[in-house]
Amino acid sequence: MCIDLFAPQYLRRGLGVLLLLISGCASRPANPPLLKQDHEHGYRLSSWQAERGDPEFGLVVAMSGGGTRAAAFSYGILEELRRTPVPTPSGQGRMLDDVNIVTGISGGSFTALSYALYGERLFDEFETRFLKRDVQGDLMRLVLNPLSWPQMAGGSFTRTDLAADYYDRILFEGATFGDLRKRGGPFTNVAATEVSTGSRITFNQNTFDLLCADLSQVRLARAAAASSAVPGLFAPIGFDNYAGSCGFDLGANVARVFGNKVDKDATGRVSLRDREFVALQDGTQHRYLHLIDGGLSDNVGLRSLLEGLEASVASERFRDVSGFNKLKRIAVIAVNSLADGENDWGMHEAPPNMLSMLVRAAGVPIDRYSYEQIELLRNFVRTLQHLKGPDGQPIAVEFYAIDINFDQITDPEEKRYFRNLPTSFVLSAEQVDRLREMAGRLLRQSPDYQRLLRDLSASALAEAPPTSKTQP
Repeated sequence: MCIDLFAPQYLRRGLGVLLLLISGCASRPANPPLLKQDHEHGYRLSSWQAERGDPEFGLVVAMSGGGTRAAAFSYGILEELRRTPVPTPSGQGRMLDDVNIVTGISGGSFTALSYALYGERLFDEFETRFLKRDVQGDLMRLVLNPLSWPQMAGGSFTRTDLAADYYDRILFEGATFGDLRKRGGPFTNVAATEVSTGSRITFNQNTFDLLCADLSQVRLARAAAASSAVPGLFAPIGFDNYAGSCGFDLGANVARVFGNKVDKDATGRVSLRDREFVALQDGTQHRYLHLIDGGLSDNVGLRSLLEGLEASVASERFRDVSGFNKLKRIAVIAVNSLADGENDWGMHEAPPNMLSMLVRAAGVPIDRYSYEQIELLRNFVRTLQHLKGPDGQPIAVEFYAIDINFDQITDPEEKRYFRNLPTSFVLSAEQVDRLREMAGRLLRQSPDYQRLLRDLSASALAEAPPTSKTQP
């Protein structure tokens, strides 16, 4: 049968499909304006209502960048925490249930956001939905599909927007940060890098207050796409900046959180963050924000934590407002999936090709920054031992810095295998499974993690109610 594609009914259908495709260009605003700033509103740590595990124990899992390699390695850590029994005064628990905060950058943001969204369901679906799927191939086919071209013809809708829609279909199901607010799981903080200012954009309402934007309606898929938009492979993804339209006052907010007594010598990192905020407050010069890979400003996901620790050192009021004074133990598991693949460039007179150079140029500073953040975390561990509370007495906080990375692998061949895994969004099922297994093994072997388990067991034993003895 011959179909006349120019018949009126087919023309109407074709025009409808074309208009539907072109409507992808009108996806703004991705982050609607906030009419009035309210520090009690929205997805922010200070108003988080979830009570998880021991209230005197803070457990943070920081997931680094690195594509599917990072997502699988981080997932393996969550699996091990789920398997690890932890005694409590009321009975046996799991280490996973004590996780209060999860941070994620680039590839790690997919695991972090998915766990916050799905909870236990993650362990039934994440492998097939994401880890063992050819995400990279699917994205390439979408870009090359002529049906996608009208969407990207307008300029503001890019292949990264296309990727965000794809992540929604396969993983996030249209969920927003407002949905996370209702879940009651660990607080999750992912980040991207703003191109024009170099600022780190964290997806929590504290940052979006500055932009006078409502984070609750922002899709998780769009945050993950922004955090993983590797320059050269993905275009920046757009957000709107409405700064100055909702009554937010940066100076008043800083005074509310930090008070007037601040140790100026201990706030260099916090001051840098303030300068980033000041730049973003210019809603005219920076009306539109263009976000790319979060690894360029924070590849291990520790920068927000470091700023918080520095603020705790500098400000007694911040320690009180943040709840730091109530904690007896803080543990940070830094899941660092840094890989440094081998190359033979030094054996050839001719330089490497342009693509290889671009990847290497982006990777070297990120990799070095990863190690720097881990060392800064260890330095803060030592600094915290000298803190004093309002009564002048030392604040007794036990700190556990648990760094998990491929350099800890003792077998040379195994280490070479993992360090040469590509930074891409496609790995074989065997590679994914080996990453998961290795993550669990390295966590079990960590001396700091073993010390944490021993201390938690001793604490639970000390706090357990005495067993009643019956008279003979």
